[in-house]
Amino acid sequence: MPRLRPEKTDGPPLGQGEAGPPDFTDQPRVRLNDHGVLDVPPLGGWSPVLSVSVVVPAHGQPEKLSLVLASLAGQSYPSHLMEVVVVDDGSAEPLVLPEVRPQNTRIVSSGPGGWGSAHAVNTGVAVSSGQVVLRLDADMLVYREHVESQMRWHHLVDYGVVMGHKLFVDFDPSMVEGELSPGRVREEVRAGRADRLFDRESADPHWVEAVIERGNGLRDSGHKAYRVFIGATGSMHRTLFDEAGGMDPAMVLGGDSELGYRLAQRGALFVPDLDTSSWHLGRSQMQTRRDAGTRYRSPHIANRVPDYHLRRKSPERIWEVPRADVVVQAGGFSLEEVEATAARVLAGTAPDIRLWLVGPWSGIGDGRCSPLEEECLDLRLIREAFRGDPRVRFSEEVPEEDPQVPFRLYVPTGSLPLRGMVADLVKLADADGAGLVCVPVPGALRAGDGVLRMERAAAFARARHLEPGAGGGDLDRVVEAVSGIRWASAQDIVDVPEGADTTWSAVRAGAVRRRAGADLSPAELRRELARAQTEVARLKHKVERTERKLRWFTPGLTRRVLRRIAR
Repeated sequence: MPRLRPEKTDGPPLGQGEAGPPDFTDQPRVRLNDHGVLDVPPLGGWSPVLSVSVVVPAHGQPEKLSLVLASLAGQSYPSHLMEVVVVDDGSAEPLVLPEVRPQNTRIVSSGPGGWGSAHAVNTGVAVSSGQVVLRLDADMLVYREHVESQMRWHHLVDYGVVMGHKLFVDFDPSMVEGELSPGRVREEVRAGRADRLFDRESADPHWVEAVIERGNGLRDSGHKAYRVFIGATGSMHRTLFDEAGGMDPAMVLGGDSELGYRLAQRGALFVPDLDTSSWHLGRSQMQTRRDAGTRYRSPHIANRVPDYHLRRKSPERIWEVPRADVVVQAGGFSLEEVEATAARVLAGTAPDIRLWLVGPWSGIGDGRCSPLEEECLDLRLIREAFRGDPRVRFSEEVPEEDPQVPFRLYVPTGSLPLRGMVADLVKLADADGAGLVCVPVPGALRAGDGVLRMERAAAFARARHLEPGAGGGDLDRVVEAVSGIRWASAQDIVDVPEGADTTWSAVRAGAVRRRAGADLSPAELRRELARAQTEVARLKHKVERTERKLRWFTPGLTRRVLRRIAR
């Protein structure tokens, strides 16, 4: 859900590279999170063209801020392509710019209506103008190539999220008056000697380093890569930041983790940049007060991030962001057919879902009618049967994708889901990071091509970004390239009639017939079949109702009534 941010204000415009902005039309289609396929140039051996806004949220501690700005003044990235925006988040003594700082630096006050790091970052992004946004905490003394190293990746793809490396060291404000003066820091950074400012042997690494190493530099981390997006230093294209909705100002703590999830939902690629580093001045809150910090963050993150581990401890609970949107067609089907599927979905082992019943609900009138013979009788009964469940939504059309919900599940009407259907499909998808899971459902009632589909929002978002305008089978092919498609048997997903053939070829053979002389792709055939089956269902339903009316309003009506009374 997009976050509201302050209106952008006029600031000094950033320059542009001589070659102009890079063309991302044919950028690489990275599969899952395997960023190793990107040919990143060596530090110092390339020509930048993208502008970057370094946004620094700050609250007090001017001594640390002075060193941060001093290190930014010594960066290798071209100064005409870099601006620094310090956001004063309500410091008791208003922050002022120190003498040693980058050329294009300013301080702004955090916007009205909120407080905290997330709100401050949104303020800084809103007033900045760089094509790339690099968030840097106000206690991060960065090495000379810190900005340049992250920016290399953003010149290759516009859907990357790059995370900088850091080491935690002890810090005392008095150091600024001695061996760590801003002037010395700038010169040491500029000379490429930032690694000598502290003792690396006594520094502590961040816990995410172990996760990054286990995941082969996150290349093998797949859909879980976003979990190590833990603030302090990280960058992305402004367009990606805006598409994700910016930071959630309600997340006073843990906002970076939640933003990482929403970036992943937009198809982001997560890259740990290890070619340079930074010094984190002092220990983090999660190092000094880990239990209290975790206790505060957990419920906030769990309510917004469906695969957060806390949810596994409370599997029966309904959360703000559901794990899956389930779509079931109701138009043209009877109450019994819809109820057979929808009731089982709602009674499953995964209650944190949202069920969409799709049909022409606006056609249900409120005027006088024959209650047992009205044209929209089944739709009226379906709506009445399910309107009391807060998880159920009624929609005229298949709703647009909710980017916060990780999965969308299309269930053929008339199929009989097993209780663990949603949970089992998620496990199947997560086993190899598949972007689409397909299950042939034999005997499905006039619903599409008889295939149950579960789509991973992140994979489809990346596919749409890489191939704008693609749809149907064309979009599926892009999803297959960036995330993979998995086919599964219906046996463990839905109740299957004894002896039924659950293979895709058998379902397709019973559902698809190529029109004589037509040269249609499988995707086009499936769409044609879906349209035809929907029309047949509608006409069949109308014929049945008309026949019932005709029987009652033809000669012999009185005799039939008397026979019923006699019984």
